[in-house]
Amino acid sequence: MRQNKDVSLRSDAQRNRERILEVALTELTRCADAPLSGIARKAGVGQGTFYRNFPNRQALVLEIYRHEMQQVAESAACLLAALAPAEALRAWMDRLAEFAMTKAGLAGVIRQATSVPGAPAKPAHTPVTSAAETLLRANEEAGTIRPGLTADDFMLAIAGLWQLDPHDDWQPRAGRLLDLVMAGLRAGAPGPGR
Repeated sequence: MRQNKDVSLRSDAQRNRERILEVALTELTRCADAPLSGIARKAGVGQGTFYRNFPNRQALVLEIYRHEMQQVAESAACLLAALAPAEALRAWMDRLAEFAMTKAGLAGVIRQATSVPGAPAKPAHTPVTSAAETLLRANEEAGTIRPGLTADDFMLAIAGLWQLDPHDDWQPRAGRLLDLVMAGLRAGAPGPGR
Protein backbone atom coordinates (compact mmCIF):
# COMPACT_ATOMS: atom_id res chain seq x y z
CA MET A 1 0.00 0.00 0.00
CA ARG A 2 2.77 2.44 0.87
CA GLN A 3 4.45 1.91 -2.53
CA ASN A 4 1.24 2.78 -4.43
CA LYS A 5 0.83 5.94 -2.35
CA ASP A 6 4.46 6.98 -3.10
CA VAL A 7 3.94 6.38 -6.83
CA SER A 8 0.72 8.39 -6.73
CA LEU A 9 2.46 11.27 -4.92
CA ARG A 10 5.31 11.26 -7.42
CA SER A 11 2.92 11.33 -10.38
CA ASP A 12 0.93 14.17 -8.74
CA ALA A 13 4.16 16.09 -8.18
CA GLN A 14 5.17 15.54 -11.80
CA ARG A 15 1.78 16.74 -13.05
CA ASN A 16 2.05 19.83 -10.83
CA ARG A 17 5.52 20.57 -12.20
CA GLU A 18 4.38 20.16 -15.81
CA ARG A 19 1.33 22.33 -15.21
CA ILE A 20 3.50 25.06 -13.67
CA LEU A 21 5.81 24.95 -16.71
CA GLU A 22 2.88 25.10 -19.12
CA VAL A 23 1.27 28.09 -17.39
CA ALA A 24 4.62 29.85 -16.87
CA LEU A 25 5.50 29.50 -20.55
CA THR A 26 2.25 31.19 -21.54
CA GLU A 27 2.38 33.87 -18.87
CA LEU A 28 6.06 34.78 -19.21
CA THR A 29 5.82 34.85 -23.01
CA ARG A 30 2.91 37.27 -22.65
CA CYS A 31 4.58 39.39 -19.92
CA ALA A 32 8.19 38.99 -18.81
CA ASP A 33 7.35 40.40 -15.37
CA ALA A 34 4.37 38.12 -14.72
CA PRO A 35 4.20 37.58 -10.95
CA LEU A 36 5.18 34.10 -9.79
CA SER A 37 2.21 34.08 -7.41
CA GLY A 38 -0.12 34.54 -10.41
CA ILE A 39 1.58 31.69 -12.25
CA ALA A 40 1.15 29.43 -9.21
CA ARG A 41 -2.52 30.40 -8.90
CA LYS A 42 -3.25 29.79 -12.61
CA ALA A 43 -1.42 26.46 -12.42
CA GLY A 44 -3.64 25.48 -9.51
CA VAL A 45 -0.82 24.94 -7.03
CA GLY A 46 0.03 26.55 -3.72
CA GLN A 47 3.03 28.79 -3.12
CA GLY A 48 4.84 25.99 -1.26
CA THR A 49 4.46 23.58 -4.16
CA PHE A 50 5.55 26.25 -6.61
CA TYR A 51 8.69 27.22 -4.69
CA ARG A 52 9.59 23.59 -3.96
CA ASN A 53 9.79 23.09 -7.72
CA PHE A 54 11.21 26.48 -8.66
CA PRO A 55 12.93 28.38 -5.85
CA ASN A 56 13.19 31.58 -7.92
CA ARG A 57 12.33 33.17 -11.28
CA GLN A 58 15.72 32.23 -12.79
CA ALA A 59 15.21 28.53 -12.00
CA LEU A 60 11.74 28.64 -13.56
CA VAL A 61 12.84 30.43 -16.74
CA LEU A 62 15.82 28.17 -17.33
CA GLU A 63 13.70 25.07 -16.75
CA ILE A 64 11.10 26.31 -19.28
CA TYR A 65 13.86 26.80 -21.82
CA ARG A 66 15.43 23.40 -21.10
CA HIS A 67 12.04 21.67 -21.12
CA GLU A 68 11.03 23.21 -24.45
CA MET A 69 14.38 22.27 -26.03
CA GLN A 70 13.98 18.70 -24.79
CA GLN A 71 10.43 18.50 -26.18
CA VAL A 72 11.64 19.66 -29.60
CA ALA A 73 14.52 17.19 -29.53
CA GLU A 74 12.33 14.24 -28.51
CA SER A 75 9.80 15.01 -31.22
CA ALA A 76 12.42 14.16 -33.88
CA ALA A 77 12.45 10.45 -32.98
CA CYS A 78 8.65 10.31 -32.87
CA LEU A 79 8.39 11.94 -36.29
CA LEU A 80 11.01 9.59 -37.78
CA ALA A 81 9.06 6.61 -36.43
CA ALA A 82 5.82 7.82 -38.02
CA LEU A 83 6.90 9.50 -41.27
CA ALA A 84 9.32 9.12 -44.16
CA PRO A 85 12.63 10.88 -43.40
CA ALA A 86 11.99 13.93 -45.60
CA GLU A 87 8.48 14.40 -44.18
CA ALA A 88 9.81 13.94 -40.64
CA LEU A 89 12.50 16.55 -41.20
CA ARG A 90 10.06 19.10 -42.61
CA ALA A 91 7.53 18.48 -39.80
CA TRP A 92 10.32 18.82 -37.24
CA MET A 93 11.34 22.11 -38.81
CA ASP A 94 7.82 23.38 -38.10
CA ARG A 95 8.17 22.25 -34.48
CA LEU A 96 11.52 24.04 -34.32
CA ALA A 97 9.85 27.22 -35.62
CA GLU A 98 7.36 27.02 -32.74
CA PHE A 99 10.29 26.67 -30.34
CA ALA A 100 12.03 29.65 -31.95
CA MET A 101 8.93 31.77 -31.40
CA THR A 102 8.68 30.62 -27.78
CA LYS A 103 12.35 31.40 -27.25
CA ALA A 104 11.96 34.79 -28.92
CA GLY A 105 8.99 35.55 -26.69
CA LEU A 106 11.06 34.65 -23.64
CA ALA A 107 14.33 36.21 -24.83
CA GLY A 108 14.21 39.10 -22.39
CA VAL A 109 13.30 36.84 -19.49
CA ILE A 110 16.09 34.39 -20.38
CA ARG A 111 18.57 37.27 -20.61
CA GLN A 112 17.48 38.54 -17.19
CA ALA A 113 17.68 35.06 -15.67
CA THR A 114 21.18 34.38 -16.93
CA SER A 115 22.67 37.84 -16.35
CA VAL A 116 22.38 38.07 -12.57
CA PRO A 117 25.60 37.31 -10.68
CA GLY A 118 25.88 33.62 -9.83
CA ALA A 119 23.07 32.60 -12.21
CA PRO A 120 23.47 29.35 -14.11
CA ALA A 121 24.38 29.61 -17.78
CA LYS A 122 21.72 29.26 -20.44
CA PRO A 123 21.51 25.60 -21.54
CA ALA A 124 23.36 24.69 -24.72
CA HIS A 125 21.44 23.68 -27.85
CA THR A 126 22.84 20.15 -27.63
CA PRO A 127 19.52 18.22 -27.59
CA VAL A 128 18.17 20.19 -30.55
CA THR A 129 21.46 19.94 -32.44
CA SER A 130 21.59 16.17 -31.80
CA ALA A 131 18.01 15.79 -33.05
CA ALA A 132 18.86 17.75 -36.20
CA GLU A 133 21.87 15.48 -36.73
CA THR A 134 19.67 12.37 -36.38
CA LEU A 135 17.17 13.69 -38.92
CA LEU A 136 19.89 14.73 -41.35
CA ARG A 137 21.57 11.30 -41.17
CA ALA A 138 18.23 9.53 -41.76
CA ASN A 139 17.62 11.74 -44.79
CA GLU A 140 21.15 11.28 -46.09
CA GLU A 141 20.73 7.51 -45.80
CA ALA A 142 17.40 7.74 -47.66
CA GLY A 143 19.03 9.87 -50.36
CA THR A 144 16.59 12.74 -49.84
CA ILE A 145 19.15 15.45 -49.01
CA ARG A 146 22.61 16.24 -50.29
CA PRO A 147 25.30 14.28 -48.47
CA GLY A 148 27.69 15.79 -45.96
CA LEU A 149 25.44 18.37 -44.32
CA THR A 150 26.00 18.87 -40.60
CA ALA A 151 23.68 19.96 -37.84
CA ASP A 152 25.69 23.18 -37.62
CA ASP A 153 25.06 23.81 -41.34
CA PHE A 154 21.37 23.20 -40.76
CA MET A 155 21.15 25.50 -37.72
CA LEU A 156 22.85 28.30 -39.66
CA ALA A 157 20.47 27.78 -42.59
CA ILE A 158 17.39 28.18 -40.39
CA ALA A 159 18.78 31.05 -38.31
CA GLY A 160 16.26 33.36 -39.96
CA LEU A 161 13.58 31.86 -37.73
CA TRP A 162 15.03 33.76 -34.79
CA GLN A 163 14.53 37.03 -36.68
CA LEU A 164 10.76 36.63 -36.95
CA ASP A 165 8.55 38.59 -34.57
CA PRO A 166 6.61 36.16 -32.35
CA HIS A 167 3.84 38.74 -31.93
CA ASP A 168 3.17 38.99 -35.68
CA ASP A 169 1.59 36.39 -37.94
CA TRP A 170 4.89 34.50 -38.16
CA GLN A 171 3.63 31.09 -39.38
CA PRO A 172 3.30 31.91 -43.12
CA ARG A 173 6.74 33.50 -43.21
CA ALA A 174 8.31 30.66 -41.26
CA GLY A 175 6.67 28.17 -43.63
CA ARG A 176 8.11 29.91 -46.69
CA LEU A 177 11.56 30.13 -45.08
CA LEU A 178 11.54 26.46 -44.10
CA ASP A 179 10.32 25.39 -47.56
CA LEU A 180 13.25 27.31 -49.01
CA VAL A 181 15.68 25.62 -46.59
CA MET A 182 14.20 22.21 -47.42
CA ALA A 183 14.63 22.86 -51.15
CA GLY A 184 18.26 23.77 -50.49
CA LEU A 185 18.81 20.58 -48.49
CA ARG A 186 17.33 18.53 -51.34
CA ALA A 187 19.47 20.17 -54.03
CA GLY A 188 22.11 17.66 -55.06
CA ALA A 189 20.43 14.73 -53.28
CA PRO A 190 21.21 11.40 -54.93
CA GLY A 191 17.55 10.32 -54.71
CA PRO A 192 15.74 7.69 -52.70
CA GLY A 193 17.32 4.26 -52.42
CA ARG A 194 20.76 5.33 -53.53
